[in-house]
Amino acid sequence: MAFCKYSTEYIANNQTEVDNIFINDYLPSAPENCVKVYLYGLYLCGSSLKADNSLENFAKHLQLEEDEVVSCFMYWQEMGLVQVLSTTPVEIRYIPLKNIISGTKLYKPEKYEVFNRQAQELFEGERQITKNEYYEYYDFLERFHMQQEALLMIIKYCIDSKKSNVGYNYILTVAKNWANEGILTAEQVEEKLCEFEETSKEISLVLSALGIKRNSFIEEKNLYKKWQEIGFNNDVIIFVAKSLRKKNRANFEKLDTLLMKYYSLNLFSIIEIENFEAKKSELYSLARSVNSAIGVYYENLETVVENYIVPWKNLGFSDEAILEIATYCRKASIRTLEGLNDKIQKFFKLGIVSVESLHSYLEEIIQTDKEIQLIINKIGLERKVNYLDREFFKTWTNAWSMSKQLIEYASTLAQNKTQPMQYMNSILSNWHQKGIKTIEKAQKNSSQPKSPLAPNKEELKGRTYKKEELDALIQSIDEVEI
Repeated sequence: MAFCKYSTEYIANNQTEVDNIFINDYLPSAPENCVKVYLYGLYLCGSSLKADNSLENFAKHLQLEEDEVVSCFMYWQEMGLVQVLSTTPVEIRYIPLKNIISGTKLYKPEKYEVFNRQAQELFEGERQITKNEYYEYYDFLERFHMQQEALLMIIKYCIDSKKSNVGYNYILTVAKNWANEGILTAEQVEEKLCEFEETSKEISLVLSALGIKRNSFIEEKNLYKKWQEIGFNNDVIIFVAKSLRKKNRANFEKLDTLLMKYYSLNLFSIIEIENFEAKKSELYSLARSVNSAIGVYYENLETVVENYIVPWKNLGFSDEAILEIATYCRKASIRTLEGLNDKIQKFFKLGIVSVESLHSYLEEIIQTDKEIQLIINKIGLERKVNYLDREFFKTWTNAWSMSKQLIEYASTLAQNKTQPMQYMNSILSNWHQKGIKTIEKAQKNSSQPKSPLAPNKEELKGRTYKKEELDALIQSIDEVEI
């Protein structure tokens, strides 16, 4: 007889994969060996006629003792996932998990006799716990392995918080959240409750500021703890709560939304928040002007203000500087807020945040472009300055410390070359490597560097070139090897 096999119903349903209910509800809290036993047994159910489907081989394969395997299956029988049909010999039958959901799982009455009585007493006769509610508590205790005393403490706290009309779904939500935090014993629950009590006075002040006359709920205490952890002190929280009350929109959910908005804007003090709210109309006006400058339209300016305008202002940019950069971007065909943001971030890294520093920077670029344009004209090209020209010039002057006189001399040598700018770059690179920094030393340097487009004559062998390319290469080789 096979050690593990499907029930007839299981085979009819043809469910051979691991059910998501097992992964989500049972696996996280189950002992490691129990998980191994359940999964391997499930695997063997698909091959129940094979000779190796025996308790001995099962235990050997998992490197467990046979008694351990049986103990694990007893655990799963307690959970309602299997049935131990026989212990001599051991025979296990897997149960479809849909049966667990439909409430067919049975619990031993004596196991929860004390729990049932104490849970009902907590409601002080205000309402009766239904049979279904009891089963939900049992199922939670079985799956999460929380102590009964711990769950009773949670039930009492929820009743004290929301009074006797509290539903079991609310109680179980709290219990599951705490269980996921690892709070499973009465001692751990007591520690959690003490932690809540330490903030009760502060939270009562927040409730009062919102105009709410009741005790705080558990979820509200969790929100308050979150606000403190991200950097808001009680004075700021109360200030924001009072501002909501003035607008007749006071509750904890809206307070959380507003505080998280201030958090995203890096506003943590009362004065920062007051300044933001006082200047909000100015910020919206700036947002409209920026959109107009780059040629976009947003009906909802709040996202523009929160995601772009306020962060830019926090970096130190003036309104005028932001608009100047926006105008600059439109001329450069950058017409998105994200593209504008990229430019602003680059200017910030350069320390350019004011109109004056921006003008100075742009004037420097214009002046440099004029110098580069003179070089381009001198070497015989008829075009405007491009990005690569600027990078070359920046390298020559900054990285290689070449004087403008030496650069101008190099331009005379690059005249009439096929690729004069690249040829000129090669000359200056050769001088930089040799430490040549004056025109006199450059003139004494007997051999000019080879152009990056000018391989030696041997390199021409076996390659195919267009006639004009070949003429240019031969010309450059002849000039280098003179």
